[in-house]
Parts: sequence; C-alpha cells; structure tokens
Amino acid sequence: MTLDISDFQMDFFSLKGKNAIVTGGNTGLGRAFSVALAKAGANVLAASIMPDDDTTRDLVEAAGSRYVYTRSDITAPGAPADVVRTCVAEFGSVDILVNCAGRSINEPDVTKYTREQWDPMVALNLTAAFEMSHECAKHMIQQRSGKIINICSVFTFLGGQWSPAYAATKHGIAGFTKAYCDELAQFGIQVNGIAPGYYATELTAATRANSETNQRVLDHIPAGRWGEVQDLMGATVFLASRASDYVNGHILTVDGGYLVR
Repeated sequence: MTLDISDFQMDFFSLKGKNAIVTGGNTGLGRAFSVALAKAGANVLAASIMPDDDTTRDLVEAAGSRYVYTRSDITAPGAPADVVRTCVAEFGSVDILVNCAGRSINEPDVTKYTREQWDPMVALNLTAAFEMSHECAKHMIQQRSGKIINICSVFTFLGGQWSPAYAATKHGIAGFTKAYCDELAQFGIQVNGIAPGYYATELTAATRANSETNQRVLDHIPAGRWGEVQDLMGATVFLASRASDYVNGHILTVDGGYLVR
C-alpha cells in the first residue's frame, strides 16, 4: 500500500452536510459540543430535560447551522427512539451522536449511599447512552457511516470519593465504548470517548469559590488551570469528522494532564 499524503485535506475536519444529536446539548459542556459541531458545519439536535433558553440556538444558528431542541427525558421508555426519529425527520439522517447527558449525586457517608442515588445515575449515565447508541446505530449501519462519541470522565480511570455510582457509570461507559467499537467498526462507524478533567462550569462553581478546594484541584493539574469549555471543542470536531476515521474504541482525555500527576 502506497501512502499518498497529498490526499489529506483540511476539509477532513469539515462536518458540512452532517447531522448530529447531542444529549444534554443545550447546557454546560453539552452546549460546547453542540456549538463545536455547528461551527464545523453540522446541524444539531439538542435533546435535554432542561428547558431551552435559546442561547444554544443563537450560537448554532450564528455558525450557519440548523438547530432543533427537543425536551426529552431519555431515561423514559421509548424516548431515545423518539429523539432519533425527530432528528431523521428534521434533518434527513443521523450521522453523529454525542452522549453527553449525565448527572452526579454525591454523599460523603458511603454507608448512606443507596439505590435511590445509584439507580437514576445508572439510568442516565449508562443505560440511556446505550439506548441512544442502539437507536442511532440502526441508521448508521444502513448508511455504513457514523460517529458515536461517549462523554466519559477522568473518573473513568479513577475511583473518586462520595459517588460510587458516578465512577461506576463512567467506567461502564468506557467499556461500552470499546464493546460497541468492536461491533460497529465493520460498518464504517467509529465509537470513541472523550474524558474531560476539571472544567470551569456551573457545576464546579462551589469548588472553585472555596480557596482550599480550588487550590487542591489546581495542584493536581500540570497545566495549572481549570479547563474551559473551548478546550473540548477541537477534540469533539476531530472525533466527529473524517479526520478520525481510523480512530476507534479510544478514550481521549482532555484534562490538562490531570491523570499523569
């Protein structure tokens, strides 16, 4: 096989004409994923249980892409199939899925951590991601192309205190990523994960506001700063684009070096 590097073009990163679903795609990190895909040319359907305030719509449409929001509890029976049907009806296909929706319920006393905390996290962080991927895969197999990106965490690789369910589901989503890669690669579908580190979002505001806990986190990050949502956008476009067609079953950490320290 002769390597012709002249075949590589920067438009390998273009998502023009592609259609994406981002769960949890209208808030937090999900908004960053939605906007990144839109800036690369993709139309975006954001499926979220959170009300839409048009912020994500404005950013996506400013990038020249179409935006559809659907209010959905993707843990409900039949909801993932409905979301995928909506995407296909609105855009004509589903080419990219970003499984971003998730939650963390903390309890400092591990003996008080019960099924009431465990079950809803497994339902959203893991089972819903499987069902969304399952429904999208039906379409992607037919078109023999597609990108599934599962949002993992640095706690995919660590234990983590106060939320055994969070760590368990993030380990689980990594295993699911590799298993689905093994099933779907033969159809031209790439399944990968992104593992963010510590990011400056609303969810971490309290940690950052406390000088002691803020410094504890920073001391563990070689880059010396919290991640900004923009730091995730390039990784998202890469894994959603033709540029990553031979990247499969990989968990890409975007953590400022957190895991090496």
